[in-house]
Amino acid sequence: MRFIKWINLRFKEIFDGYGNERLRLNFLQALPFWIASLVTGLVAVFYSKLFSYAEGISHYIFIHSAWVFFLLTPLCFIMARWVVRRFAPFARGSGIPQVMAAIELSTPKNNDKVNKLLNLRILTVKIISSLVMVLGGGIVGREGPTVQIAGSIFRKVNLWLPRWWPKISKRNMIMAGAAAGLAAAFNTPLGGIVFAVEELTKTHMSYFKTALFTAVIIAGLTAQGLLGPYLYLGFPNVDNLSKFMFLGVIVVALITGLLGSAMSKIILMIYKWKSGFRFTYQHVIYVSVCGIIIASLAFFLNEKVLGSGKELMTVALFTSDKYSPWYMPLLRMVGPILSFTSGAAGGIFAPALSAGASVGSLAASWLHLTAGNSNLLILSGMVGFLTGITRTPFTSAILVLEMTDRHNLIFQLMLAGMTASMVAIIIDKHSFYDHLKLQYLEEVNNEENTTIESPSKLSTPD
Repeated sequence: MRFIKWINLRFKEIFDGYGNERLRLNFLQALPFWIASLVTGLVAVFYSKLFSYAEGISHYIFIHSAWVFFLLTPLCFIMARWVVRRFAPFARGSGIPQVMAAIELSTPKNNDKVNKLLNLRILTVKIISSLVMVLGGGIVGREGPTVQIAGSIFRKVNLWLPRWWPKISKRNMIMAGAAAGLAAAFNTPLGGIVFAVEELTKTHMSYFKTALFTAVIIAGLTAQGLLGPYLYLGFPNVDNLSKFMFLGVIVVALITGLLGSAMSKIILMIYKWKSGFRFTYQHVIYVSVCGIIIASLAFFLNEKVLGSGKELMTVALFTSDKYSPWYMPLLRMVGPILSFTSGAAGGIFAPALSAGASVGSLAASWLHLTAGNSNLLILSGMVGFLTGITRTPFTSAILVLEMTDRHNLIFQLMLAGMTASMVAIIIDKHSFYDHLKLQYLEEVNNEENTTIESPSKLSTPD
């Protein structure tokens, strides 16, 4: 604390020398965003490395002893769920709905409620639980968890500020953290900004644009400094596209928009069914069955059902093996449904993208398309499926665009996102995250009558 006060006095002397008190205040307000963004970038890189190692170990075990997964997957699912339920119940699932709920609750009277959704314990549990899930072949991603992790970091930095520090909006701090987390996870700075504007913010952009841009830039540069200027996927071939392929884009977007929304609806239905569980053994049985089903699908049908699905996307986009078997979209939907409803931590962004890629790949096989045209349908499927879940067409299009650096496809990808967003309403008028946000808000408001030691009393599903 003395060190912080000493820094403040030195900066006051410097800025007073230039006769600009306003500049000093702006600097002090920006400093917490810079520090939190730097930490977010470092943690995101560390998490990304661990996640890749866990996927690699899982793949190695399957290659050498596939039968082990009949024991490993249920065990990992149970352990991942137990860690969440025992130490941080709000660390379960993606993390994005928790951040949305925290933003909505960000008023002084709700500080305790926000702290339950965003804190350092959640950060630790989120990483551990999702890594255990991936080790066991769980179909989850790290992108949604990174958003909650970043929100927790920004929230904690805000809480550490002394009382004399210039006031900073808690809501803006969390929103900037979420955007920085997504940008660092995917290396997609524009995607992080659009995500904050389209999904998170309910206020005018001018109130927090500088903080948002700064957070995204610093977190992204930190990640790039450690990992290099990488692309999440790479540079797929999209040359010699047919001028009639926009019709294929629309068809794939219609299918993936419906499927993404339907998958969300099924997950919510399972949550509602599970809310009737009154005993721990019921949850354990359900989680074990989920693990055994996933292990069976991998063992008897196709190993590609396991993991986040990034390998499936890279194979489809960058090799001659572009066509998926007819059952792959079903596997890539069943896997996330079983994994996400286990009650453990894990995101749905990457699994949604891989599911959409498998639909686009299957459509390309039906039409016997060239490599470039096939890749267009694969990318359109990724945008469409993610949009069907999140209802954020521009975020989905920009994310896929930045993952592949194929800027000549901007109009086709935005067409896919808009089409999927419109058709997804047929299944459900609201996004998957909106439903979960309401559940978390209800749970936080009712948690005064519940405790972590008696999780069976919680009114919402795990």
